[in-house]
Amino acid sequence: MKILLIGFLLILFLHGTSQVPSQPHIIVYLADDLGYLDLSVYGASVVQTPVLQQLSEEGMTFNNAFVSSPSCAPSRASLLTGLMPARNGAETNHSFPQKGIPYLVENFKDAGYRVLAFGKVAHYKGNVKCGFHFHHDKQVNLYQNVQAYFDSAAVDGPICIFIGDRRPHVPWIDTIIYETEKVDLPPYFIDTPATREHRAQYYTDVTGLDKEMGQVLQLVENELGENVLTVFTSDHGAQWPFGKWNLYDAGIRTPLIVRWPGKIESGTQTEAMVSWVDILPTLLDIVGAPLPQDLDGKSFQSVLLGKQTSFREEIFTTHTGDGKFNIYPMRSIRTERYKLIHNLESGAYHTNHSDLLRKPGAGKYWDSWDSAAKEDPKAQSIVEAYYIRPEWEFFDLSVDEHEQRNEIHNSAYQEIIVRMRTQLQQWLYSQGDTQKPHRKPYPTAGPKPNKTFVKD
Repeated sequence: MKILLIGFLLILFLHGTSQVPSQPHIIVYLADDLGYLDLSVYGASVVQTPVLQQLSEEGMTFNNAFVSSPSCAPSRASLLTGLMPARNGAETNHSFPQKGIPYLVENFKDAGYRVLAFGKVAHYKGNVKCGFHFHHDKQVNLYQNVQAYFDSAAVDGPICIFIGDRRPHVPWIDTIIYETEKVDLPPYFIDTPATREHRAQYYTDVTGLDKEMGQVLQLVENELGENVLTVFTSDHGAQWPFGKWNLYDAGIRTPLIVRWPGKIESGTQTEAMVSWVDILPTLLDIVGAPLPQDLDGKSFQSVLLGKQTSFREEIFTTHTGDGKFNIYPMRSIRTERYKLIHNLESGAYHTNHSDLLRKPGAGKYWDSWDSAAKEDPKAQSIVEAYYIRPEWEFFDLSVDEHEQRNEIHNSAYQEIIVRMRTQLQQWLYSQGDTQKPHRKPYPTAGPKPNKTFVKD
């Protein structure tokens, strides 16, 4: 009888251990239009993000993570395919990868994962194209939507769950929890009451994102246990001047925090340069799934595990445009110290939704910028720099982190500029990038585009 009891207990033990996944559960949490400096993790002194602060203290914070393109659709398509925009076909906003381009969701499924999506993961209605086992596309009430899923479904294997919050995408919330006179502004902003009010709205949305993220992560971790690898990042910078739709760091540099208890050392930071195309290849590498051939992305697992302190030597980024609102293609190469931007249509106006539509909670502050520019030479120069760009821009980021001094004609940098121009052109050729605008741009020889003009 004792032998039978021991045998029965052994069977129960083996059965129980077989239910514990050897692969980690994975959470990929995405913000929408969040600047990398607008978090306490990255030095923000006003906006409060305690959940992300804790995530950073428990994991690894990347100080040099970059997106493939500073607009929603191309950026998210690159994340989900591991391919840059020219190669996957989603070059302009509101576009999708070409037919036949595989999504890496299938590779997680092949590795035994159940893959779920909540909110804005692919752009617009693109979740249905990606092959998720389950997707709930509403971009609000994420906590309730995720909870409803786990209340109705059992966890019987490893799960990879993508969660996309719509915040802090415009329009920003009407309610303000920050004092407008205390919000901080980048040096290239025009300081007006309207700007500060919009900035406070933006910060309120960032804090709202952080709060609900804490609720969702706690819920999911309660369901999945301790072996959970969590990734937090944003698809590009915020829709402020010189941010989203631009290749300045305010547009392409993104927060990236990764936590994996017992595997990633707590409270670590890395200066390694990584791209959004690298994120899913890294996760697939971690779970032991074969990586597809000929991806632009590659695994930085060794950085996460503390075995490597550097990764990419150059970051390439592209932007092509967005319908009628933004027709200003540009390409860039960035190293640890230098940035070179090629504005392909420098004889055209740079514009986007913010300055054209000027909606409350979005770009309404632009009216105050125009008024300030009539009286203040500094404000006038900021507005002019927004609309009109030279063909080439070059910045030494070690002494000019906000990219305010174009050194393209500085003799001290010419050797570096020539080398980087060559590298950029060679890379664009290898990508099959046509470098063409998607629509006819608005030439500076004509009138400055406005809301009425664009609709015609």
